[in-house]
Amino acid sequence: MSSADRLARLLLLPLLLFAAAFFVLPLARLVAVAGSGPGGVGEYLAILTNPRHFQTLIATLLLSAGVTLATLALGTVVALFLARNRFPGRALLVSLMTLPLAFPGVVVGFMIILLAGRQGLLGSLTQPLGLGRWVFAYSMGGLFAGYVYFSLPRVIVTLMAAVEKLDPALEEAARSLGARRVQVLRDVTLPGIAPALVASGAIAFATAMGAFGTAFTLATRIDVLAMTIYTEFTLNANFATASALSLALGLITWGVLALTRSLSGSGVAAAG
Repeated sequence: MSSADRLARLLLLPLLLFAAAFFVLPLARLVAVAGSGPGGVGEYLAILTNPRHFQTLIATLLLSAGVTLATLALGTVVALFLARNRFPGRALLVSLMTLPLAFPGVVVGFMIILLAGRQGLLGSLTQPLGLGRWVFAYSMGGLFAGYVYFSLPRVIVTLMAAVEKLDPALEEAARSLGARRVQVLRDVTLPGIAPALVASGAIAFATAMGAFGTAFTLATRIDVLAMTIYTEFTLNANFATASALSLALGLITWGVLALTRSLSGSGVAAAG
């Protein structure tokens, strides 16, 4: 064995220790605790056998899918406009649109309360108009708005990079052959940025599945998996169910990320 190989193995040791301490051991402990409850190994299926937990799973999946679709729709329009147009103040606008990246989930939730809470700006505008006081901050609508606000900058940044790398000659060739703008978008632009759409959609979905801070701030009438897990181990001291639900949440999110990684052919990461 050469000295270079020995050095490589020596440097690999800290990585292995780090992976064992912060990934393998916590995950193994989570699996062990999940199977130690009154239901035994059946606790692993609590998310399917318990009606409340199953309803929470469906609500979380629907919310995450809705956030993903809305974020991709808005992000694609904005990314196409910003990537194809140059105007004074563009750099400042892009910087402002990425500002939510610096906000934790609790701050995003508080901003939604200031916008659509009981004393929020939206209610103070609608009440004088005879429309009543609009309040949706403490519901799935508020959580939806918070997650879209949180995920949109990530999608815009990813899609802008993809649009800027797309060869303009392809679109020009399509137009020269008589294709209308909608046809160019459908047949050239969107297929060209499809890997970025898949990757950024996975980011939005995974974020909405596991984000906790925003849900915790708005959790008056919100029942999503992250909040259910928190309730089980804090208020009910039910560590087995909380562990089982955590594993289910992790497996579902991991499955989506693995699928999108294979479809997009590029790295997909999530932020929570």
